[in-house]
Amino acid sequence: MKYLVTDIEFDFGEIGDGDPDYQVEEWEQDQITKNNIGVWEASDDDDLIEEITASTGWCIKSINYEVQLK
Repeated sequence: MKYLVTDIEFDFGEIGDGDPDYQVEEWEQDQITKNNIGVWEASDDDDLIEEITASTGWCIKSINYEVQLK
């Protein structure tokens, strides 16, 4: 199934490597967010979240999407 991600918010406060001194610059957060808006292919909505998380390395706080029927 195809999903059109229209809005997404990542949890940039959760660093996977556990380094508390590492912070993502705001411009980089904006780029990561913009790069993940668009069409994704996944088997269901849980898989969509897993696909995006695996692709970016960031957990998702919130996501808005539409299922593409075509």
